[in-house]
Amino acid sequence: MTGLPPVYVKAPQRLLSHNGVVPGARDVPEETPIALTYGRTTYAVMMATPSDIEDFAIGFSLTERIIEDVAEIAELEIVTVPQGIEARMNLSSNRDAELLSRRRRLVGPGGCGLCGIESLEAAVAPPARIQSASRIAAPSIFRALGSLREAQTLNARTRAVHAAGFWTDDRFAFLREDVGRHNALDKLAGALARSKTPATSGILVMSSRLSIELVQKAAAIGCPIIVAVSAPTAFALRTAEASGITVVAVARDDSLEIFTHPERIEI
Repeated sequence: MTGLPPVYVKAPQRLLSHNGVVPGARDVPEETPIALTYGRTTYAVMMATPSDIEDFAIGFSLTERIIEDVAEIAELEIVTVPQGIEARMNLSSNRDAELLSRRRRLVGPGGCGLCGIESLEAAVAPPARIQSASRIAAPSIFRALGSLREAQTLNARTRAVHAAGFWTDDRFAFLREDVGRHNALDKLAGALARSKTPATSGILVMSSRLSIELVQKAAAIGCPIIVAVSAPTAFALRTAEASGITVVAVARDDSLEIFTHPERIEI
């Protein structure tokens, strides 16, 4: 893997204020087409920040239920091409056959966050229910929220990317950033899988609003608790309730709102 694009660039700008116009430059995040291919056939193309591509490819494969275990990816190669980046994967023979069958049944192209969905029924199908006795104390959640901004190094520079962090043992063991909130979560899922860290051993902390695809992806990796800085959607809450996922949202350094399965939060 060589020659990846930078994760941010300097964009010339003019600052207009009451004092007049001052020329300058601002760091802005890069956005790159990333093709996720299996057996040299493209499954999805996502616009994403060109960092942690291996994590992204593995996490996407897991959260979109293309694989159930990272060991089912027989080969993974990251290749830079003139148009963007390709994450080229070869799967184990059984998984490859299942994916080919699924691809042949597609009725249309996948949309952002819901790639490869065959029908409306597939898009709204509830994920498997999570059975977990995991609990976390509210003060630890507040510490995570207080640490989130400092941990977002790319966002500190650009003010334009989302973060997905995994908080465990009172620290962020992993944190990934991306222009897309679902991409950030996919990257985090890949990092957890590569390190063999069970998602039940901590909580997901998102710097964004909480929408349906984030709950579906959290369920796919088996994480029972999601904390989001912004508000959830109603669909996300219905899915979380049915899936056994605890949703904490509108979370700040000193306040938070618990929406589903509050028994996991120790007050």
